[in-house]
Amino acid sequence: MSELELLVKIRENASRKKRTLLLPESHDDRVLKAAEIITRDGIGSVITLGNEETIRAKAASIGANLQGVRIIDPEKSELLSNFANIFYNQRKHKGVTIEEARETMKRDIFFGAMMLKEGMAHASVAGSTASTADVMRAGILCVGTKEGISIVSSFFLMVYPEITYSFGDCAVVPDPDATQLADIAISTADNHKILTGEEPYVAMLSFSTKGSAKHKLVDKVLEATAIINQKRPDIKVDGELQFDAAIVEGIGKKKAPGSEVAGRANVLIFPDLQAGNIGYKIAQRLGGAEAVGPVVQGLKLPFFDLSRGCSVEDIVNTSAIALLMAGN
Repeated sequence: MSELELLVKIRENASRKKRTLLLPESHDDRVLKAAEIITRDGIGSVITLGNEETIRAKAASIGANLQGVRIIDPEKSELLSNFANIFYNQRKHKGVTIEEARETMKRDIFFGAMMLKEGMAHASVAGSTASTADVMRAGILCVGTKEGISIVSSFFLMVYPEITYSFGDCAVVPDPDATQLADIAISTADNHKILTGEEPYVAMLSFSTKGSAKHKLVDKVLEATAIINQKRPDIKVDGELQFDAAIVEGIGKKKAPGSEVAGRANVLIFPDLQAGNIGYKIAQRLGGAEAVGPVVQGLKLPFFDLSRGCSVEDIVNTSAIALLMAGN
């Protein structure tokens, strides 16, 4: 399946869900154009945030049709006081005052995050203008992490003509401990199945396969694998495995005989961010894979971050992924 075919499939599946998306950053032309496409193509219903008169004028100036897009102005909304109180009660132990909470809630990404938390939308996509740090802060403080998951992380869909892999974590967590690594694997496996429809086979990667080397770095991977087996015995996982043993059938059978994952893995979990980031870029630049992501995971609800260099199509595709992952 090509990247285009996969993304068309994701858009179609998201459309069938009939869900609502928040695109908070209405001051960005790309966001308004994406809102038009998402609404026009029936991928989801869209809410954007800001002054309605200003947004309508900007949309008209760039030729974006916002018919069907709902606009909420945080500063004028009756929701502002309630959201400020919720945020204040969550953060007063950290010294946040009610006035500071109110000013925070006037910010589009925080107001959007609180709307998501309060069930007023199914997913949010932001970061075309806000920094990753700000988007993640809004998500963690307002939406919160998923029950049973210790870390917010990310994965990439790496699309080849004949197979789609999920690589995690390649963008967020620099040096996960064993528990965090296990949770990255669990999140990535679950999301691989949601987005591709395929059964995940999870390889916990290392420079060692089944005891071929001894080192504390290998021990972390082994411990993470054991945690996954304990927490989620339904997930097919094996480790530690070298990359070739994980994906090449003949090598997998030789190095890890009897493994149901070796040689057929489609979810590849890297031991740290250095390995993951380098690995996905090698696959993309030398291996010819199409990289879709990074997709943020581990929050209670889909609250996704964009690159500030994103295109309109990137926003639309990320939005479709977020809507498809909502409710799972």
